[in-house]
Amino acid sequence: MPQAGLYQLTEEHDAIRTAVRDIAEREIKPYAAEVDAESRFPVEAQKALTAAGFHATHIPEQYGGEGADAIATCIVIEEVARVDVSASLIPAVNKLGSMPVILSASEDLKQEVLRPIAAGDAMISYGLSEREAGSDAAAMTTRARLEGDTWVLNGTKAWITNSGISEWYTVMAVTDPEKRANGISAFVVHRDDPGFAVGPKERKMGIKGSPTCELYFTDCTIPADRIIGEPGTGFKTALRTLDFTRPTIGAQAVGVAQGALDAAVEYTRERKQFGKTVSDFQGVQFMLADMAMQIEAARHLVYVAAARGEAGHSGGKVDPDLGRLCAAAKAFASDVAMKVTTNAVQLFGGAGYTQDFPVERMMRDAKITQIYEGTNQIQRMVIARSLLR
Repeated sequence: MPQAGLYQLTEEHDAIRTAVRDIAEREIKPYAAEVDAESRFPVEAQKALTAAGFHATHIPEQYGGEGADAIATCIVIEEVARVDVSASLIPAVNKLGSMPVILSASEDLKQEVLRPIAAGDAMISYGLSEREAGSDAAAMTTRARLEGDTWVLNGTKAWITNSGISEWYTVMAVTDPEKRANGISAFVVHRDDPGFAVGPKERKMGIKGSPTCELYFTDCTIPADRIIGEPGTGFKTALRTLDFTRPTIGAQAVGVAQGALDAAVEYTRERKQFGKTVSDFQGVQFMLADMAMQIEAARHLVYVAAARGEAGHSGGKVDPDLGRLCAAAKAFASDVAMKVTTNAVQLFGGAGYTQDFPVERMMRDAKITQIYEGTNQIQRMVIARSLLR
């Protein structure tokens, strides 16, 4: 006889899903269309998630956090993305920005940075990409030099999510140009540090509620102890971080896909053509069935990747297949999200192309999940290299 609970989420995970869905439906969904139309930060979502402790669930208890496991964090992001992808970037980017600190920072720096984030008094963003160093992140030109008891940063970062909102920024900069990737170091910058500035917001296709800006460093001076780990280890920390955060983008993709499917099921049940509901047509039923199958497959791949990363982190073991699995989860789930949201618009017909219904926003929001935290072409390269190594 099979064991009970052999392959299922815990009761705690189910309770988290129920709680977040309730918050999302009551306090985030009603503002999602307005947030998109006005390209404004979802302050209602931020307040609701922070009040419930869902804004940064991944932070360990010793730094004032919830200490939630990776699957729990994915569930939070998934359920928020189901109603508003922009709002889901609050917990997602808090994890992305703080993981380098959790993985590699000194104890003092962890206490300084993580505690205010856990308390909801601050947010953190992640500064890796530049205009000419996107997929080829090691080609970055932002520099940092040590002067006495300070680091001085110069350069520009691009495509920084939640920039201008966040108080803290994890920033990668070159400290030894001769060593290329091994000459990149990681730092924590505060928005009040001298020489730091945030550029204007990008005009984006989707996730309009989450500001995306450049970061400018003009002789930006920070204390010497704000380096994360040893000099030259920043790029390794960045790559390790992505193994923990790519599943969260997969969770975001699963969430928006689920939201689109839920909307499509409801609409096709109510919409009538040729004297019967649209959902009575077998062609429509097949589309809905395919959407549901793909979402469920993506969800399980995301949870498995999250669980493997959690096991390796807590056990201190290096999983040689983790990078491949996380890349697969991110790429597969985001491809599913794009397909499902596009089909949802199709099922709505002309109505789906208007802003009177949420599916067109969901389709626009879904596209970014195929691009950020490594394009899906880069994910396929990661997967192939792992298979062929």
